[in-house]
Amino acid sequence: METVTDEAFVETLRGAGLKVTEPRVAVLRALVECPHSDADRIFRSVLPTLPGTSLQAVYGVLAALTTAGLLRKIAPAGSSALYELRTGDNHHHVVCTECSAVRDVDCVVGEAPCLTPSQAGGFSVHTAEVNFWGVCPDCQAQTLTSS
Repeated sequence: METVTDEAFVETLRGAGLKVTEPRVAVLRALVECPHSDADRIFRSVLPTLPGTSLQAVYGVLAALTTAGLLRKIAPAGSSALYELRTGDNHHHVVCTECSAVRDVDCVVGEAPCLTPSQAGGFSVHTAEVNFWGVCPDCQAQTLTSS
């Protein structure tokens, strides 16, 4: 796990033109500890240090941080929206169909046209979002153990 100080979070927030608040720092810290988390998981993570916070407040923080470009929001089919700190590089994801674990995929290999729409309908495309679906190593091991 990457070690990031609260001071780094403060600088990040200020650099994005956002006011520094305890809930914003707590949400950023939670996402360092547990990337690809939904709002409920983040809420449960920040609650011990911010007992007066609410799920609605966490949603507000997530919206502000996403709008500022500090978070990326992804929504794999059948899942709540997930948030991550890794932004700006158009990476992709692999999702476990058993436990819903999500991992980053840095690069998609193969022919580039698969990431270019055949007809964009006049849109200027800037991002291709790709989700791969499979079974993670932990679930594979669990299946082998129970067989």
